[in-house]
Amino acid sequence: MMSLQIWLFVLIVILCLILGLVGGYFGARYVFKRELKKNPPINEKMIRAMFKAMGRPASEKQIKQVMASMENANKQK
Repeated sequence: MMSLQIWLFVLIVILCLILGLVGGYFGARYVFKRELKKNPPINEKMIRAMFKAMGRPASEKQIKQVMASMENANKQK
């Protein structure tokens, strides 16, 4: 009778660990994607600064093209 209770306890612990890992993975993934959507790693202001650092002024069309290409690259992943 005692061995059955120990076996059941070990099974419950293993199941809880597996459920915690799976839940933690999907929870962290959701939060990470949400934060990236709110705060993209590169914005138009950063692109303007990059063009300025290269020594040339950027037109609005060039900035929009760079942003569009970065968004397309993110969608393909």
